[in-house]
Amino acid sequence: MKRVSLVVLSCLAISASAAFAQTADVSVERNASGATVHGVAKVTATVVGIDPATRTVTLKTAAGKVMELEVTNEARNFDQLAVGDVVTAQYRESLTLSLMDKKTQPHHSESDTAQRAPSGAKPGGELGREVTIIADVVAVDRNAKIVTLRGPRGDMVDLHVQDPERLKRVKKGDQVKAVYTEALAISVEPAKTK
Repeated sequence: MKRVSLVVLSCLAISASAAFAQTADVSVERNASGATVHGVAKVTATVVGIDPATRTVTLKTAAGKVMELEVTNEARNFDQLAVGDVVTAQYRESLTLSLMDKKTQPHHSESDTAQRAPSGAKPGGELGREVTIIADVVAVDRNAKIVTLRGPRGDMVDLHVQDPERLKRVKKGDQVKAVYTEALAISVEPAKTK
């Protein structure tokens, strides 16, 4: 039986993306039926080198970190890049957990979005994904403050519930809806003229 703490995984994912970012922000919103954790990480770097033969771009952050990125053929307008251009990448993710009002069949659904810069513009775009899971509450351990969920594929997940009032409302047989979203947006601004 595979068990994973969903809250720990979401915090690790947000922290990992924040480790490479220049700015990072994590917030928690609570309402009557659940809670949402939001995370945003942002990095800005300047193009310091371009290798058209390998479609590799060398970037340097304001802190002096240098990284090489291979730009795939799916990215439009590679030839519009120039040394001195400023690249901004922003990664956003959120996880919302809420108790379901009505019982339904456990399920898993996923949708992806993608948007690329128009032809002739600087490269950029946004990729996104949303995953929705309906899971059954199979156990509630009020002493340990843990709710155990079984997802549509049979995986077991332990959720740590810190708020005792919220924990009182959960019982075996309830259902939880989890919605996870993530998006990566990349934009390129032209080099500043002197």
